[in-house]
Amino acid sequence: MEPPKRTRLNGRRTPISIIFMAATCMILVLLFSYNNCQKISYFFRPLWDKPPRSFSRLPHYYAENISTEHLCQLHGWSALSKPRRVFDAIIFSHELDLLEIRWHELRPYVTKFVILESNTTFTGIPKPLYFSSNRANRFAFAEGMIVHNVFPGRIRSSSHHEEDPFKLEAYQRAEMNRLLQLAGISDGDLVIMSDTDEIPSPNTIRLLQWCDGTPPVLHLELKHYMYSFEFPVDYSSWRATAHLYSSRWTKYRHSRQSDLILSDAGWHCSFCFRHLRDFVFKMTAYSHANRVTRREFLDHNRIQKIICHGDDLFDMLPEEYTFRELIKKMGPIRRSASAVHLPSYLIQNADRYKFLLPGGCLRECPE
Repeated sequence: MEPPKRTRLNGRRTPISIIFMAATCMILVLLFSYNNCQKISYFFRPLWDKPPRSFSRLPHYYAENISTEHLCQLHGWSALSKPRRVFDAIIFSHELDLLEIRWHELRPYVTKFVILESNTTFTGIPKPLYFSSNRANRFAFAEGMIVHNVFPGRIRSSSHHEEDPFKLEAYQRAEMNRLLQLAGISDGDLVIMSDTDEIPSPNTIRLLQWCDGTPPVLHLELKHYMYSFEFPVDYSSWRATAHLYSSRWTKYRHSRQSDLILSDAGWHCSFCFRHLRDFVFKMTAYSHANRVTRREFLDHNRIQKIICHGDDLFDMLPEEYTFRELIKKMGPIRRSASAVHLPSYLIQNADRYKFLLPGGCLRECPE
């Protein structure tokens, strides 16, 4: 008769190999989470964040050879006997090509181009005064219309606590209020508040300067492009605004100021630079510089591949509030072969601005 088998105890020791594998998996998960925390956060954004309240969109009517009076009537407004004065106010960094296109495009309608630049970036990095050094040769065509000032920036020091770049940006926007007053702005004038790469269309400016009854503050919905006009993203750009100036209430801002937005009012071309070095500069200089999480993000070869393929420079997911829109926009931006309804000065000078048009994704990399 065989002896009874010894019952195995459930509490026996776990083999070392299983412990090692479990620890390895945990370390890999932690490393993945650390290196991709932004991606993980953005992917689950629909669960932890709520979208901002929706805008009330005003239809925008325009066609060639239609009188301004008729266009005003279509919008529910009436025509003025004379146009409002227009002040185009921007804080300038280094977007020389886009500034040149913008000013040529808007010059027939603008009274003063008000431009503020600083000797440092929003992140405290010293920078040349790009506009000042190019004013005489590239912007002589607008000389009598320019009101320009230099804001003394704050240089970042390793021995001091790093200041919030959004605060440094806010200081410059506050200085713009004083510069507008020096430019001679008066109550009732039209002032455009936008970044250099947020370009209102000429028909938008003409409509707002000639029509009576327009809202005192109106956001401008701009068609958003990335890297060039070959990569249209969507109509999500809303920060540009048009104001009927009030000395009591108007403040220069780049944030939500109204629930009203005028549809299809211009173009927003983000990271639309001629030189690869300009991509690197902006990536490290603007308020979202913390998105550069790895040094290889600044490699010229990587940047060139990305802007020809329509991928994200920061290897991030889209900032969306529903999984449907998030999944819809994941992956490269779809390339467009259309160069219709773009700034006329850009098309007139297509040879100079090939890098902004379909088929011109290769950038310059001077020695």
